[in-house]
Amino acid sequence: MKAFAQNTDQQLIQFFIDGNTDALEALVLRHKDKIYTSIFFLVKDKYLAEDIFQDTFIRIIDTLRGGRYTDEGKFLPWTMRIAHNLCVDHFRKIKRTPHIKNSDNQNIFEVYHFSEENAETKLIKRESHDRIREMLDRLPDDQREVIILRHFADLSFKEIAELTNCSINTALGRMRYGLINMRKMMVEKQINL
Repeated sequence: MKAFAQNTDQQLIQFFIDGNTDALEALVLRHKDKIYTSIFFLVKDKYLAEDIFQDTFIRIIDTLRGGRYTDEGKFLPWTMRIAHNLCVDHFRKIKRTPHIKNSDNQNIFEVYHFSEENAETKLIKRESHDRIREMLDRLPDDQREVIILRHFADLSFKEIAELTNCSINTALGRMRYGLINMRKMMVEKQINL
């Protein structure tokens, strides 16, 4: 996989189309954390998120092999749209609807970046993850979705607006109100991350 580290997404896609399956594996490994985390926060179920993640890449493979992919230099937003649509399809199928700064002046979403750490640090991070997840679950669906796509999928507001079929200003507003609501929850519940 190190052989592909310097290649762009577009180059990896072309290598895969030309028959190199290792290129697809490198592409999956490059983006799996952002995609999986975004799916997980939308569906709130580890096993379902894994299934949707796999379905996302099955669709990607089918599209690439079928010659239907148009390379516009936007692989990650395209992939996020597929994952998002699969999440929406899931909720439609079961007729359900999907769902700052801390006292140290750190972005609360940064606690999701994983690294090697001792057991105590892992426990503290897990507790912080659980608190953030609880706060996200209490947000209105549209606000939660924008926060997840922005902080966990690292999409731009333009990409979020396209993905959620709203204007950029609406996406910005949802983000603003979502963060305001999360700050209120932190104060009301005296949550310290």
